[in-house]
Amino acid sequence: MSTLLISGQAWARWGAALSLVGVLGSAQAALFEDDDARRAILDLRQRLEQVNKSLSEENAQLRRSLLDFQAQLDALKADVSQGRGAQERLARDVSDVQLRQKDIQSGVDERLRRFEPLKVSVDGREFMADPAEKREFDASMEIFRKGDFAAAQNALGQFVQRYGQSGYLPSALFWLGNAQYATKAYKESLGTFQRMLNDAPGHPRAPEALLAISNVQIELKDVKAARKTLEDLIKAYPGSETAATARDRLARLR
Repeated sequence: MSTLLISGQAWARWGAALSLVGVLGSAQAALFEDDDARRAILDLRQRLEQVNKSLSEENAQLRRSLLDFQAQLDALKADVSQGRGAQERLARDVSDVQLRQKDIQSGVDERLRRFEPLKVSVDGREFMADPAEKREFDASMEIFRKGDFAAAQNALGQFVQRYGQSGYLPSALFWLGNAQYATKAYKESLGTFQRMLNDAPGHPRAPEALLAISNVQIELKDVKAARKTLEDLIKAYPGSETAATARDRLARLR
């Protein structure tokens, strides 16, 4: 029985020893598992650091790329702006050239118009006259209408000398004769009216010119010649209003 007791105690000690060994084994296994976990964590941290470093480098590279792209974009914008500015300047230059060309063309046209003959109508007659010719005749007649007969005589006399082949000539001679009559230059007036009738016997103012000649002849005390002139007027232009006036004057002269 004592042997069995010892054996029981031994078995108890062996069981305790085996339990201790199991516990120690479990603890050792747990210790080994903690080391693996630490190594895994350290490895994971190392990998994470590498990833973060790689991401940081990639981020820096991306920033540099973005800065380069922004610089290129700014340069492109500057080029576009300069190109737009150059285009706008070119457009303004073209516009300025076109305006100057238009002004030059207008000036040329205006100068050409100053020399181009134009159609005029004087005393019921139409003809072509140079612009300068028209201006001088109109200016002379404006002087006559103002009653400055001496100045009108001078202006119309110069016109007749300058434009001897003008369509204005018969009218200019008629009014020149009247200006000379008004200044009592009777002989000059008589010659001017006679020249008008010789140059343009069919002129609308021819009857008035004959009547004016009779007035000049009366002023020169040549009544006989005046009567003859009035008779010629009535005979040549019987249906005119001037012929009726001539009949009245002829009756008074008799």
